[in-house]
Amino acid sequence: MKNIVTIIAFLWSVAVFAQNEQLAYNYFDKGEFEKALVIYQDLEKKQPNNTFYIQKIAACYQQLKQYTEAGKLLADRLDKTGQPLLYVELGYNYQLQKEMAKAEKNYKAAIKTVTDNPSNVYAVANAFEQKTLLEYALKAYETATEINKSMNFDYQLALIQGQLGNTDLMIEKLLSYSYSNRQNLVVVQNQLSRFMNEEGSDTFNASLRKALLLNTQKTQDIFWNQFLSWYFVQQKEYGKAFIQEKAIFKRDPELFMNIVNLAQLAIEEKETATAREILDFILKHTDDPNLKLQSQVNILTMDIDTAQEKDYPALKQRITALLTEYGATPYSLDLQLLKANFDAFYLKDTKSAVETLNNALKLQLNKYQVAEVKMKLSDILLLDEKFNQAIIYYAQIEEDLKNDAVGHEASLKVAKSSYFKGDFEWAQKQFKVLKSSVSQLIANDALEIYLLIIDNTVEDSTQTALKKFAKADFKLYQNKKTEALAQFKDLLDNDQTKSIKDVTLLRLGEIYESQGKYDLALQQYKQIIDNYKEGIYVDEALFFSAEIYNKKLADPEKAKPLYEKILFEHQDSIYFIEARKQFRLLRGDTNS
Repeated sequence: MKNIVTIIAFLWSVAVFAQNEQLAYNYFDKGEFEKALVIYQDLEKKQPNNTFYIQKIAACYQQLKQYTEAGKLLADRLDKTGQPLLYVELGYNYQLQKEMAKAEKNYKAAIKTVTDNPSNVYAVANAFEQKTLLEYALKAYETATEINKSMNFDYQLALIQGQLGNTDLMIEKLLSYSYSNRQNLVVVQNQLSRFMNEEGSDTFNASLRKALLLNTQKTQDIFWNQFLSWYFVQQKEYGKAFIQEKAIFKRDPELFMNIVNLAQLAIEEKETATAREILDFILKHTDDPNLKLQSQVNILTMDIDTAQEKDYPALKQRITALLTEYGATPYSLDLQLLKANFDAFYLKDTKSAVETLNNALKLQLNKYQVAEVKMKLSDILLLDEKFNQAIIYYAQIEEDLKNDAVGHEASLKVAKSSYFKGDFEWAQKQFKVLKSSVSQLIANDALEIYLLIIDNTVEDSTQTALKKFAKADFKLYQNKKTEALAQFKDLLDNDQTKSIKDVTLLRLGEIYESQGKYDLALQQYKQIIDNYKEGIYVDEALFFSAEIYNKKLADPEKAKPLYEKILFEHQDSIYFIEARKQFRLLRGDTNS
C-alpha cells in the first residue's frame, strides 16, 4: 500500500511539473514574459541541471530588455558547467545589445569547443540555428567534419543552404545525403517537395531536374532513375516518369509494380494517352491474370468514357468476351461492375444491369465489395427514377461503412438523390454537413450544389428555375445528353433568374465539350468569363477553355493567357496547381 501511495505521488508530481511547463510555454508564446519568467525560474530550481530552463529564463529577460540579468545568468552557468551552447547564448545576448565584438568573441569560443571536441557540434550548431545565426551554424558543422571525417552533416548543411537562398548547394547536399542514407530518402523528398511547390519555384525545379539528370548519367545506379521518376511524378509528367520506370524495369524486373502504380496515377489524373501506353506495356510484360484483367478493365473504362453511340456494340462484345474468359468471380468484380454500368447508362438496359449485380452479390465478397455492388445497384435505381429505393440502399452503405471513404461517398449520393428529386430543403441540410468532409472531392461537390440551392432560393423563393435546373442535371446523370441540352437551353432562354445563368452556361459548355463540339463549348465558357467575372464558376470556365485550346485544338498561344489568369486571379481555385503546371509546360520551364 505504501508503494502504491509513493507511485501515485510521483505520478502526480510529474503531471503537475509538465502542466507548469506547458503553462510557461503558453505565457511565453502569448508575450506574457513576466508570468513565463516566474514559472521557468521555479522549474529551474527544481531541475538546476536542465539547461533548457536557463535558455528560457534568458529569453524572458531578453524579451523584457533585461540584458544584464540575462548576461549574469548565462555567464554564471557557463562558469559552472562549461556547456558549449552557452557561449552561443551569451554571444547572442551581447548581439542584442549591439556589442558585436563581444558577441563574435563568444561565437568563436563556441566554434573552438567543436575544434576541441567535434561531438560538441550537435549542441552548438543547433543553438546557432535557433538564433538564425546560419553562417556560424555552417562553420560549426564544417569544423566538425574537418576534424572527424566520419561525421556527415549533408542534410543539416543542405537545409541551412536552403534558408540562405543557396538552393543549388542545398540540392547537391540533399542528393548526396539521400544517396548515402537511402533509408532517409522519403525525408529528403519531403524537403524537396516543399521547395518544388512554393510560388516562383520554376528555377528550383529546373535545377533539381538538371542535378538528377546529371547523377543519372554519371552512375548506372537505378537509385537515380527512381529519384528522377519521383521528380516527374511530382511534376505530373507521367510520360517522362514512365521512361525512367522502363529503364529501371529492364535492369530489375522485380520493380514491375512501380509501373502498375504509375498507370493508376496517370488514370486518376486523366492523362489518358500516357495511361494507355503504360497499360499496353503492362499487358505485354505480365503473366499475372489479375493484373491483365485489371489493365484491360482500365482500358475499357477509358474507351467507354470517349465512345460515341456507334461504338457501343463493339464495346459490348469486348466486355462479353472478357467475362467469358475470366468468368464471374470475386476477382472479376470490377469487370462485372463495368458491365452493369455500361448496360444501364449507355445501352439503357437496366434489367440486364440489375441481373449482373444480383448475381455478383451471390459471390463470396468482402464487405467493401458488397458495398461496391450495392452502390452500383443504388445508382441504377436512381437512374430509373426510383428515388426513395435508391436513397434506402445508399443509406445502408452509409450505415455499414460510417467512417470510411465509401460511406462518405454514399452520404453524398443520398444528398444528390434528394436534390434530383427536388427535395431541396433536405438536400441543403445534407450538403451543408458534407461541404466540411475530409475528402476534398466530396467537399467540393457538396459545396457547389449547396451554394447553387442557397443562391437560387434567395432570388426565387418558389425555386422554379432551380427545379428546372435539377431536372436537367438529372438528365445528365442519366446520360441523356440531348434531353439535358434542350432543357438547359430552354432555362437559359426563357427564365429570368439571374443567379442560375452562369451555372447553366457551364453545364452547356460541359455537354458540348463531351460531344466534341469545342467551338460551342468555348462560346458558353466565354460568356461566363466576360459577363460573370465575380461569379464562382469563372475559374472553371477559364480552366476548361484553356484545356480545350491546349489539348483539343492544339492552340497553346490561346491557352497560355487563360492559365495565367487563373494563376493571378484565382489562387484559391481547385484548378490552380494544374493550371500552373500546364502554364509552365507551355512556357518551356521544364526544358531548361
